[in-house]
Amino acid sequence: MQRKNLPILSLLTILFVLACGFGTAPLDSIALTVTPMSALVRETVTARAAEEGGSSSDLATAVSKATEQAQGIHATQTARAALNEPSRLATSTAIAPVVAELPRYDVDPASGYVAWIHNPVTINFDGFQKTGYANDFPQITAADFAMATDIQWNTRNSLSGCGFMFRSDGDTNKPSQYNIIITRTASGHLAFLAMIKGELSNYREYFPKTFDNSFDWLNDSTNRLAIVARKNLIDVYTNGVHIGQIDVTQPPPDRKFEFPKMEIPGGLSPVQLQQFTDQANQYEAQNKQIEDQLSESKKNFNKNQPFLYEGLLGFLGLSQSGQMVCTFSNSWLFILNP
Repeated sequence: MQRKNLPILSLLTILFVLACGFGTAPLDSIALTVTPMSALVRETVTARAAEEGGSSSDLATAVSKATEQAQGIHATQTARAALNEPSRLATSTAIAPVVAELPRYDVDPASGYVAWIHNPVTINFDGFQKTGYANDFPQITAADFAMATDIQWNTRNSLSGCGFMFRSDGDTNKPSQYNIIITRTASGHLAFLAMIKGELSNYREYFPKTFDNSFDWLNDSTNRLAIVARKNLIDVYTNGVHIGQIDVTQPPPDRKFEFPKMEIPGGLSPVQLQQFTDQANQYEAQNKQIEDQLSESKKNFNKNQPFLYEGLLGFLGLSQSGQMVCTFSNSWLFILNP
């Protein structure tokens, strides 16, 4: 399993070291039972990047070499698994819930294949402006895909969030990638951020409760996040409800975001009431930070043309400050046929 917590210069600087390329066949028994050799892949990519002065231009070559080594080690086991009828039946059973869920996101189960089903994983750290990531299958990249997970969170700062990173180039210093996160801000919000060479270059923000009454922003609650990426369009869902569609070729909106009015319901426990009070106290600072992000993305959009169509992907946690825990479970990746 690949997990790492890294300090960052800002909340939006994502330091993600994974690998691209393909390993064993999608969701064969080895993919389900053998942890990919992410350490070997990561070390090879890191060494190559150092040799090239941090450049990611030779990333594909480095990953190909590492992947060949990993595949060689498991070649015999993979061959045996391919002949194992019980393992194939077990795989069919494992993917059944995924197949049943896909139509909720307007995805035809016959339009691709299940690339992985992920064991529960937690990103946990304490500190100021940190990023964490996790992915047991770092050798699998994707262009068009659907991905879903249950997210249980506990964050001290409401701007700290949990979600996905995808279509990443894996650059450790100035990454180019997309991020979609949900946070507890404003009784729940969802943000899309496009990073190009480390610069925020596109931005969208949604308030899930506008469409999804079941969205729960309180600590220790669980929400299901799903995205479907098709070429330049990215559809976003919470708890099975369509929240919005992002066209990555369109610039950030030319308007100021407005937080929904915060109303404190009755019957709250002392802990829940304290969460409302803490969030209300953070509103002004959070609104200012979001305005700054929107302004920066407008400035960089035309310069950077943030149009990404394939790359690495995984789970993501972003901490603004204090303790933060993101737990991802019931997670899967479905890759769409080209």
